[in-house]
Amino acid sequence: MKKISLIPLLSAICFLLSAKVAAAFCPVCTVAAASAVGLSRWIGVDDTISGLWLGALTVSATSWTISWMKSKQIKFWGSNFFIAVMYYALILIPFYKTDIISFHPKNMLWGTDKLLLGILIGSVLFILGHSVYIFLKKKNGGHAHFPYEKIVMPIAPTIIMTAIFYFITK
Repeated sequence: MKKISLIPLLSAICFLLSAKVAAAFCPVCTVAAASAVGLSRWIGVDDTISGLWLGALTVSATSWTISWMKSKQIKFWGSNFFIAVMYYALILIPFYKTDIISFHPKNMLWGTDKLLLGILIGSVLFILGHSVYIFLKKKNGGHAHFPYEKIVMPIAPTIIMTAIFYFITK
């Protein structure tokens, strides 16, 4: 088993906590998530965990694009669905064509490819976390309960599931 240094993780956390202006689904968050996925695969993190973060990244990029299009008043029938399908296709098709998602028996968990499973669960958790944030903010008169709640709420379920998958796939 590889030993993994906590220094990069702690550095990333310090960087995120020191941000002056933050917005969920912002370009900086998206780039940071993409970098984290690449780094995790490079250091040998299990594909379920990499997939969790890739799923969160995909939801983030989809939401960011939808918000940008709305700000530019670009709207057409099914645009949100189309954007989501395009982002998932841009990730899943190349992964499938290059056998990164291969359904190889050694890279399966619960009957599906580990990376694909992680992407699906990560996407759902990120959406649920953001939905909980919206609900809690509405219940609090339109105000967050604490600074960076908009970022913490979608990321927290992903972090928790990362720990769970770590022990499942260990």
